[in-house]
Amino acid sequence: MQYFHKSVLLEEAVNGLDVKKDGLYVDATGGAGGHSKEIQRRLGHKGRLVIIDRDPDAVEVLMNNFKKFESVTVVRENFCDIHEVLDSLEIEKIDGVLMDLGVSSFQLDNTERGFCYKEDAALDMRMEKDGVSARDVVNEYSLPELVKIFRDYGEERFASQIAKNIERRRKKSLIKTTQELVQIIESSIPAAARRRGGNPSKRVFQAIRIEVNKELDSLKLGLNACFERLNSGGRLCVITFHSLEDSLVKKSFCRFVGGCICPADFPICSCGREVLAEIVTKRAITPCEEETRNNKRSRSAVLRIIKKI
Repeated sequence: MQYFHKSVLLEEAVNGLDVKKDGLYVDATGGAGGHSKEIQRRLGHKGRLVIIDRDPDAVEVLMNNFKKFESVTVVRENFCDIHEVLDSLEIEKIDGVLMDLGVSSFQLDNTERGFCYKEDAALDMRMEKDGVSARDVVNEYSLPELVKIFRDYGEERFASQIAKNIERRRKKSLIKTTQELVQIIESSIPAAARRRGGNPSKRVFQAIRIEVNKELDSLKLGLNACFERLNSGGRLCVITFHSLEDSLVKKSFCRFVGGCICPADFPICSCGREVLAEIVTKRAITPCEEETRNNKRSRSAVLRIIKKI
């Protein structure tokens, strides 16, 4: 199986981990292994790397690519279950975690996975290749549920009209393919609106994908769990690709930092809350012009880094 993917913000993300030769690190979204390969290259013979991915196709490739490295362990799991992963490996604390969120180029380009709105395929979008699929969401969710998903996860202005047209169509026959859904979306949006603001199918497909894979729920749990397992001085590096993810990461990082919450006019602190972390990236890191030119999918990438203290 071939698995092509350009790792976004490769140097910036791995530099952000501040890899120590004898450290223990987790790539929580292994994908094609680009970030993992660079982390492993920087480790010494006493270092260790755990690679996690929920996609069975990715895990198969990762296991093959890293089988010669005794210090690398590949696990098929959702990163929100990192506690269980580390416990099973008898690992208590780690020195850094990298999370590269969103969908990989392999998943997008592999037509049969049904992630891409540009090619015709069966509606699927399951990262784990089991459970509720995009077809189930489109054909079985209620009208209010669809509206909420399109608004909350896709920030789609015409969520209500799209959902109504989906409901009308599925009463006649099941919606089975990506292009059937694309046609419904396009017919639901006024021509003037379609000419600006990007392809509306991108927003709706993103919304359905997030729902199918429970991405934001997993991210909330995963951020908390990853930060909890960090050693003092350990770092958590997160690459996001849309505003919903980035907002969640920013809020979580602020909460991790902790510190005094007393009113500004209090002469001395009475809450006793300690500062638990330091945000390394005062301003988010984004791809340089050369990277966005060579990899268009990197354009929306945002890297944030926090250090536990």
